[in-house]
Amino acid sequence: MSVQVERLEHNMAKLTIEVEAKEFDAAMKRAYNKQKSSFTLPGFRKGKIPMNVIEKTYGAGIFYEDAANDVMQSSYPAAVEESGLDIVSRPEVDITQIGKGQNMIYTAVVAVKPEVTLGQYKGLTVDKESTEVTDEEIQEELKKAQEKNSREVEITDRPVQDGDMIRLSYAGTIDGVPFDGGTAENQNLKIGSHSFIDTFEDQLVGLNIGDTKDVEVTFPEEYHAKELAGKPAVFHVEILGIKEKQLDELNDDFAADYTDFDTLEEYKADIRSKLTADKEKEARDKMQNDLIRQAIENAEMDIPEAMIDSEVDQMVEEFKQRVSYQGLSFEQYLQFTGSDIDTLKDNMRPQAEDRVKGSLVLEAIVEAEGITADDDDLQSEYDRMAGMYQMEAGLIASYLGEAEKENMRKNLAVQKAADFLLEQAEIKEATEELEFEEE
Repeated sequence: MSVQVERLEHNMAKLTIEVEAKEFDAAMKRAYNKQKSSFTLPGFRKGKIPMNVIEKTYGAGIFYEDAANDVMQSSYPAAVEESGLDIVSRPEVDITQIGKGQNMIYTAVVAVKPEVTLGQYKGLTVDKESTEVTDEEIQEELKKAQEKNSREVEITDRPVQDGDMIRLSYAGTIDGVPFDGGTAENQNLKIGSHSFIDTFEDQLVGLNIGDTKDVEVTFPEEYHAKELAGKPAVFHVEILGIKEKQLDELNDDFAADYTDFDTLEEYKADIRSKLTADKEKEARDKMQNDLIRQAIENAEMDIPEAMIDSEVDQMVEEFKQRVSYQGLSFEQYLQFTGSDIDTLKDNMRPQAEDRVKGSLVLEAIVEAEGITADDDDLQSEYDRMAGMYQMEAGLIASYLGEAEKENMRKNLAVQKAADFLLEQAEIKEATEELEFEEE
């Protein structure tokens, strides 16, 4: 195999890779052996048709595609290593010569990691972020705990109120004619959730169990079912049951029953401590992001578009994973949101560019400052992952290969570079602006 490198503009490069004919012919033979059972010809048993007969019948290039993919899969990584380039994108491949008994030649156009000329990155100025936890925020967390441990109780001695969970049946009509999806039996509905159209829920307040009412509403102009959009409808509703949510009083008994603490004050102190830790992390992240943005603005780099394209593709894959956690396929998400993959990529592109620039600048700072991640840093990361996945740290380390550990070291060094920016920065305390009235 031989590799020629041609440098292109904007940190792009073209590799011309030539693979010997014997390697391509061997790949052709492998392609034949993989596919031969799928061919049928009169006079031959299945899987026993000679290779030359298949080529004569279906054309000489019948196995070219599989053979070419085989050759590129095996030769490209070696070609990248031989080129000595730091490639940061998927290759755009073009086959320029292919044929039985010939050397296979293909080109790969790739993005090369750009050089970064750092400007000022030490002594930058950043505003200090507040980490104060207010009493209102603690009360909000207590309210969440109340809601989490609430219970629904059947109500029989009063009418429907806002916030109730009711059970109802309804039948909807437009101009006296029933419509698809307008009828339901034993449906649950929380009053005030606004999950039904228009003032439907409001008109049920004050009704008792067993009461019926004709509820008049109008479908929104932008309603998803076009045949209903903007039309007035009448729902004949019957109230079948009422439940209300009951919350335990916030006191020492609540703390003892639902938390690891004996008193409410101890529980509140724990909430304050956790909120403070969260705010401190958020503040640190925000200040670091601000400093990275400033370091980017002070630096010079020529980023190839293909590098940003690769980052966008990575972000799309991450997004698909998050969507799957919600029980949706990516195709369902696009359908429900009325979006498409190109629009999604366009929306992600600015963030992808920021991520690429941030990584390049931090990596340049790692090199400039000689920042490294040692074994203690690696062990701390194992311990963090062990806590996250409820595993032994040693077990996590045993699962990782040397290449993965080296990549982890690089990522830790980059994080240390972000920490370095903050350590070297001038942090401005927030000051209140005083307003003076003119006399």
